[in-house]
Amino acid sequence: MTLFSVAELDTTTTTQAPPPSHRPGRPGLRYERVFASADVHPFDELEWELRTASIADEKGGVVFEQTNVEVPASWSQLATNVVASKYFRGAIGTDERETSVKQLIERVSATITRWAIADGTFADKDSARNFYLDLTWVLVNQVACFNSPVWFNVGVEERPQCSACFINSVDDTMESILDLAKVEGMLFKFGSGAGVNLSAIRSSKEQLTTGGSASGPVSFMKGFDAFAGVIKSGGKTRRAAKMQILDADHPDILDFVDAKANEEKKAWALIEQGYDGCFNGEAYGSVYFQNANLSVRATDAFMRALQNDQPWELKAVNVPKGQPRPSVEKVRAKEVMRRIAHGTWVCGDPGMQFHDTINAWNPVRNSGPIRASNPCSEYMFLDDTACNLASINLRKFQQHGRAFDVEGYRNCIRLMIIAQDTLVDNASYPTPQIEVNSHEYRPLGLGYANLGALLMSMGFAYDSDSGREVAGCLTAILTGEAYRTSAELAKDVGAFKHFEKNRDRFLHVIDKHRSAAEDLAASVRERGLPVDEGLVQAATTSWDDAYALGREHGYRNAQATVIAPTGTIAFLMDCATTGIEPDIALIKVKKLVGGGSLKLVNPTVPEALSNLGYSEAQIEEMQAYLDEHETIEGAPHLKDEHLPVFDCAFKPMNGVRSIHYMGHLKMMSATQPFISGAISKTINMPSSATAEEIEQAYIKAWQLGLKAVAIYRDGSKRTQPLSTGTKKADDGKVAAKETVEAEGGATVGVTVPAAAVARGGAPAPYRRRLPDERRSLTHKFRIGGHEGYLTVGLYPDGTPGEIFIRMAKQGSFVSGLMDAFATATSIMLQYGVPLNALAKTFSHVRFEPDGFTGNPDVPFARSVLDYIFRWLSIKFLQENQEAEARDTEASAAADESGEADPASAGGAAGKTTRE
Repeated sequence: MTLFSVAELDTTTTTQAPPPSHRPGRPGLRYERVFASADVHPFDELEWELRTASIADEKGGVVFEQTNVEVPASWSQLATNVVASKYFRGAIGTDERETSVKQLIERVSATITRWAIADGTFADKDSARNFYLDLTWVLVNQVACFNSPVWFNVGVEERPQCSACFINSVDDTMESILDLAKVEGMLFKFGSGAGVNLSAIRSSKEQLTTGGSASGPVSFMKGFDAFAGVIKSGGKTRRAAKMQILDADHPDILDFVDAKANEEKKAWALIEQGYDGCFNGEAYGSVYFQNANLSVRATDAFMRALQNDQPWELKAVNVPKGQPRPSVEKVRAKEVMRRIAHGTWVCGDPGMQFHDTINAWNPVRNSGPIRASNPCSEYMFLDDTACNLASINLRKFQQHGRAFDVEGYRNCIRLMIIAQDTLVDNASYPTPQIEVNSHEYRPLGLGYANLGALLMSMGFAYDSDSGREVAGCLTAILTGEAYRTSAELAKDVGAFKHFEKNRDRFLHVIDKHRSAAEDLAASVRERGLPVDEGLVQAATTSWDDAYALGREHGYRNAQATVIAPTGTIAFLMDCATTGIEPDIALIKVKKLVGGGSLKLVNPTVPEALSNLGYSEAQIEEMQAYLDEHETIEGAPHLKDEHLPVFDCAFKPMNGVRSIHYMGHLKMMSATQPFISGAISKTINMPSSATAEEIEQAYIKAWQLGLKAVAIYRDGSKRTQPLSTGTKKADDGKVAAKETVEAEGGATVGVTVPAAAVARGGAPAPYRRRLPDERRSLTHKFRIGGHEGYLTVGLYPDGTPGEIFIRMAKQGSFVSGLMDAFATATSIMLQYGVPLNALAKTFSHVRFEPDGFTGNPDVPFARSVLDYIFRWLSIKFLQENQEAEARDTEASAAADESGEADPASAGGAAGKTTRE
């Protein structure tokens, strides 16, 4: 393999026209080598070996295999499998097929360097060579990584698609809607994701100019979803990724909110009939909206209306430009949020984005508002723009104990910003408008991965003040240094085209970031938190430098940082945790080729224990305990105050601890002020979480100043990709979303243990408790002159979960008996006994008091229980209303004529006599 050499610097040219942002007469950037050796190529510093990259399916069948793959000996087998199966180019078995990590990294780093030289980025040949060596060193040592489209396409295509994230626009015309489908399809083909705000499409409640009603955005979403489902991202095996957003005041907002939850229930029905329920199976492949994330775009006005329980106006879309939008319908803001929370409870969608918070941090607001995001909500910028992402592996800068290599981290940030900016002018874009905006605004998305593992290994709890302050400092340095480098590029190469138009606004936002960094540093010092002073100092100086340089020279990039989910590239860098996420579990299960599995103890645990002061002997005992019990709770020698350090996103099989959802929200709040974009993160909630708790989490996210939030309730989908341990089929601890036949033949979602889902297994008892605050219905009744009150407590979905019965004086025999019976009935309802089964059992039971009731629906009751369950049946079992009404009339007639009661004298004969 021929590597990039100094000799090429004299002959490298470009056939392209000078990039639109390049300004003649600029001196170019000087770059000093930081990471690589002057005399030894980065590849030659490592030990290499040949391996077989192989991926098997669940049945042990091989779905990918490549032999003699050359990789650094320090890379894991997982990283080997990822790089060979995802990023090597060329057909297997041909000469064009890549076989070595050297070829892959050389293809990318050398191509980017040649582009930078041709663009006039560097001041001299030494700077270009130093940049190439450092970039190669960082990539091969798993210190940083570009987004997948760079690995797919750079050095393969003449004008490659390099961005993973796109934001499209759509207008209220059929031509624009169909163009959007085409643009999204091409983006998915080359491995990118796309987002769009569909609020410009007129609602189904409005008229077409030719007459008739419009289809509305939800109808068109079905077509977009179908295209996404059949196009493999990057020509590989993963599905396309897309985000669809609708403003909270759009007339179709309730249809949008309910759309995915309704489709989820269809998938459950198919699974119940035996269809494959895995991610790519027939059940989910047969329903809509499985290829898109959905988000509601809410304003501060909506959130205030929600808090004050005020009506919320849904406004027409098809309005002449400049005219106010008339109200189409008024709904309760609480009803909109209730249905958002219910949809999230059922299937994880929709999420929420907070429009006014997003635009308060918009540095180019003079150019327009930010209306949408990419599929994971981290890239938020103007419509018709693109962003190439990269992430830094934080653990690579961890030193002994809790020390952190701040200078190395800052140098890596600078290197990656230069590389990412080079991609902007040399990439291809799917539409002319996206190309123009990419060149004129140059948004970038540098982020990090492995934060959760870093904090744990240092001995900081993820959900702690110290953990959040460390994360805040790291994030402040990330964006402050990124903008400092961007200002340096502006000085030597040129600022983005529209900087002067947005100068005051841009500097105002930079100053907001700087003020937040100063507040963070003051808080750490005031409370005496055990955070590396070097981190705290750099968090403020990076922003001071960024502001001063930008004020003088402007900025090269309108946006610099995001916190992406870093899924595949986190595996490539051998990260233990992705993006900003905590660890999933201390014990992970690795499936082996050919079947079987291997239980792995998190490698950060011994480091954390060591940094917390435990001896090697104690650490060995604790690790053995963890391996045996699959939880560190109860481990010998472990102090109670150190338990939070090992809390993970999900509860261990034999433990009770996990990170509370507020811990996730607080971590996002601690880092959001230092991100120019947003944060891709899922708020994990336990399967027992209620829709009300989800609603409160959304409200809290807005109050904490987050730009966007997504919530996933464990087990809410019938299939989920993460495994946190080996669990017995009958342990009753794995929650899954199940449907049971409800009153009136409908289906409702309840949370049941995995044992109850498994076919052929005896269901384990599981109590579905009502939320602390719940709606209720109170009914006054009379039976034969005796008065009583029935109160029914309701689940969020409107089904009964408890009853209270009050008869006669408190403390009397009748009152006590009714209290006990109501308690027993409530427990039966909460353990899943269908109301129709209870109604069939207790309706027509006879004892005193009995007689006429005055209720036309139940005119005569044989007992209190007869009345109560017949009334409940009419109220909550819709399909029984007419039959129940007919039956009550017949019952009354039979009692008045002295006919025998069918419950006591042979039901069939009695019923025949009455008929």
